[in-house]
Amino acid sequence: MSLVLDPAAQDLLFREARTANTFTDEPVTDDQVQAIYDLVKYGPTAFNQTPLRITLVRSPEARERLVKHMAEGNQPKTATAPLVAILSADNEFHEELPALFPAFPQAKDVFFAERPAREGSAALNAALQAAYFIVGVRAAGLAAGPMTGFDFEGVRKEFLDDDHTPLMVVNIGKPGADAWYPRSPRLAYEDVITTV
Repeated sequence: MSLVLDPAAQDLLFREARTANTFTDEPVTDDQVQAIYDLVKYGPTAFNQTPLRITLVRSPEARERLVKHMAEGNQPKTATAPLVAILSADNEFHEELPALFPAFPQAKDVFFAERPAREGSAALNAALQAAYFIVGVRAAGLAAGPMTGFDFEGVRKEFLDDDHTPLMVVNIGKPGADAWYPRSPRLAYEDVITTV
């Protein structure tokens, strides 16, 4: 075997995991979310930047406000998931770099003084962190339903500010009845990997 991770863990995180479309009503606790974050915060990013921001939508009023911005097919599952998280990129992440990247604290000003450079880097690295977050949800024995089918500007105005760019909305919980679509095909190794 070429992988050191236990096969059951491989299945939990990747092979058997699916995007969930239904959930039970079992709550997702703050302790679970903290455990997920405390695991996935170690995933690598450029300059150790941490642009991902997670907004937990817990109150019924906030949920109602979010659902109206979701695409029609995403509204019922977002309305009924035990927990919904809005993942966004903080375009002012560079302010934290002197503390987060002490090996080169000048990176804040050398590479990220201009807003367009920050936005590009924040989008890429927050997307990396979002992927780690989804795997972390799976590691907690929960299912994730990440979605990009929503009104991005509406969600930004409703929940964020001009310095934060929404990336995705993620429904989180224990999978419910008929939670999965069948596993879709994946590209084969030889279709993806090139050696030069």
